[in-house]
Amino acid sequence: MKHIYLFLIVIFFLAGLNSCKKGEEKQKDKPPAIVDVMVAGSEEFSSGLEVNGSALSEEMVQLFPEISGRLTFLNLPDGAVVNKGTVLARINDAELQAQAEQLKVQLDLAEKTEQRLKKLLEINGVNQADYDAALSQVNALKANLKIVYAQIDKTVVRAPFRGVLGLRLVSEGAYVNPQTLLGTLQQTDKIKIDFAVPESYAGMVKPGYEVLVKTNNSEESFIAEISASEPMIDVNTRNLKVRAYLKKGNISPGSFVKVNLKNSKQGIFIPSNSIIPEASTNKAIIIKSGKAIFTDIETGIRTEDMVEVISGISPGDSVVVSGVLFVRPNDMVKVRKVREMKMENKSDKKPAGK
Repeated sequence: MKHIYLFLIVIFFLAGLNSCKKGEEKQKDKPPAIVDVMVAGSEEFSSGLEVNGSALSEEMVQLFPEISGRLTFLNLPDGAVVNKGTVLARINDAELQAQAEQLKVQLDLAEKTEQRLKKLLEINGVNQADYDAALSQVNALKANLKIVYAQIDKTVVRAPFRGVLGLRLVSEGAYVNPQTLLGTLQQTDKIKIDFAVPESYAGMVKPGYEVLVKTNNSEESFIAEISASEPMIDVNTRNLKVRAYLKKGNISPGSFVKVNLKNSKQGIFIPSNSIIPEASTNKAIIIKSGKAIFTDIETGIRTEDMVEVISGISPGDSVVVSGVLFVRPNDMVKVRKVREMKMENKSDKKPAGK
């Protein structure tokens, strides 16, 4: 009986070994996938981006009075150019001026008293406490006078910088308070352009780079130079806010503009259809020793048909660009054609919602 069991075990073992050999032979008989490849290399690429922006004055303020009162003087001619420090409005300060005069009289008397007591103190004609009280009175009156002068200064509205006045919104004689808008003042001889770019394009907005600016009501393009950007990318929109200054021409503040960024850079680019998207990463297939190797890649900027590869592929790697769907990891492949890199610079990308 034992011999029979042993005989059956040997038969099953030989059958399994034969099945494995047939599987290996079948695998060897499987024809290799036929693919086209592209040899990765560092290419110079002229990248571009168009985003929305706004034209703003270099300086702009809304003119409000600091205190309540009746306007006794108003110098806000519509559209006039005014210099820094120009008096634009005055509020009735008669009561404050009267308080200042009253304090001046009291201060004059207090100073004379302090001087007399000081001479008496030198000859021991008065005690130190009396003199200290007189000196304290002088200092208190001086402080009160400074407070009144500060209040009087608040009754005057001055231009904080040289600029162009907007439309006058009040009339002389009107009663105003700190919430009453008198008008606006803008510095229009220097226009800044504010816009935002996606974080993947942050490398294109370094200070000193030039951008093209165009308005909706004109075909003319203006050149602006990037001056700075926010140090942090917005965590909600993943955009970077950038500011540029117009070098020539004139755009009305508040205008909607289109900003075109152009930049040449070196990088490895592969066709977008050669990328295999997965849940947490992207993959590409490279050929090594005739086998298909799936490798994780990190992508950068995109054009209509090309994608920049930041990491995962090195110059000289053979990247599968056709037949991707028919290749499995470690499959033997046959290269039908080696394609050439053709950068057509179709990169004036307009991100959605920008």
